[in-house]
Amino acid sequence: MNETDKEIKERDIAIAENESKQQTTSSIRVSVWAIGLAVLLGLGFFGWLLAR
Repeated sequence: MNETDKEIKERDIAIAENESKQQTTSSIRVSVWAIGLAVLLGLGFFGWLLAR
């Protein structure tokens, strides 16, 4: 491999790592929203049951 190929490979590895980090962050953010929504719906349901 010449120097250019090594640089391209290193850059591709760095890009892949960054994309992986972004995907992980996005997945965590979606999970937090889903958990929050489930908790709110659950509290609303139990409040509705208690009001009956």
